[in-house]
Amino acid sequence: MTSRERMARAMQGEQPDRVPVMCQLSIGHMLLQTGFRPHEFWLSAELFATGLVRLRELYSFDGILVSLHGHRPDWDREIIAVRQEGEKEIVIWRNGDRTIFPPDDLPLHLPTRPIVPPDFTSFALESIPEEIDYIPVSQGLMFPIDREHGYDIFDLVKSQAGEEYSIHGEVTSPFDYYLHLFGFEQAMLFLIRDPVKVKAVLQCFTTGIIRIARRQLEKGVDAIKISSPFAGAGFISPRFYREFVLPFERQIALAVREEGVPVYLHTCGAIGDRLELMIETGVSGLECLDPPPLGNVTLEEAKRRIGHRVFIKGNIDPVNVLLKGDRETIQRDVLTRLAIGKKGNRYILSTACSVAPRTPRSNVQLLAELVEEAGWY
Repeated sequence: MTSRERMARAMQGEQPDRVPVMCQLSIGHMLLQTGFRPHEFWLSAELFATGLVRLRELYSFDGILVSLHGHRPDWDREIIAVRQEGEKEIVIWRNGDRTIFPPDDLPLHLPTRPIVPPDFTSFALESIPEEIDYIPVSQGLMFPIDREHGYDIFDLVKSQAGEEYSIHGEVTSPFDYYLHLFGFEQAMLFLIRDPVKVKAVLQCFTTGIIRIARRQLEKGVDAIKISSPFAGAGFISPRFYREFVLPFERQIALAVREEGVPVYLHTCGAIGDRLELMIETGVSGLECLDPPPLGNVTLEEAKRRIGHRVFIKGNIDPVNVLLKGDRETIQRDVLTRLAIGKKGNRYILSTACSVAPRTPRSNVQLLAELVEEAGWY
């Protein structure tokens, strides 16, 4: 059975030959393990694709998550200088902006003029374009989507990886776009002050995100992940989740599944109070399920409550087990999760959230070793 077939069976609720293994990797970890220059890895589709494929080989994963797309082929034309300051690269752009690229983390973009969120009250819905041209990565960081080359990365990855492995695309939740556009404080305030307009904004983003998902489907991805990190208990209540997240993510999930492709949700932190709500979105699976102390979900509980309805991808603690743990700690943790996860199928071994930047390579490689030892059905 190929890795691609193995992943497909697990996501469809059928029994594969063994438990698949596939983790999401932080950008910092990718940089440290590939050795590419940070700004080139971030900006070049060719280097990013090469890095993804190399890391899959390094860790014997059954799949590859393509977390960024839309790289400009002429990305270096707007750069006037790249300076080295210690371990960091400082890129100076023609418009005067600077971007700081650490060796083990996401870049920090510093515009010449501060970006001020639009006023929600006077905001015009028509200003949200039908074709969304950026990805809200994290903490105000945007990744532009080039209109002419928005999905080239999928061809590059597939040409290098071949047909044997499961290739996953990624879209971002409408709720994340909303938070990014208006800023967290204003965005959260208007969930209460003007919920009708908030939902109209979310619907505009949902329509655009479905377009992105469909373009990824045209590239032949085997699954699509909906990144929804701010939909956990640390940010919104179950009532607000039902009102401002669920209806919009449901539309995305339906659009993907109508094409016969699995779709799964990635939500960080504590989600124990909303597991059943999350699968009301109609997704095929859930990722993360952070265990204590990072979150509040145990794998045994998740399997009992929702494991018969969706696949589960997780939930190794990426900090206290994989980053800080020794071989014995990791072995004990993973073997326990395999024993629980194998029951009833529908399980993919993974860290809960991303593999932390400075996680030792040997610790991550141990996951595939343990699956070969104890993951067979």
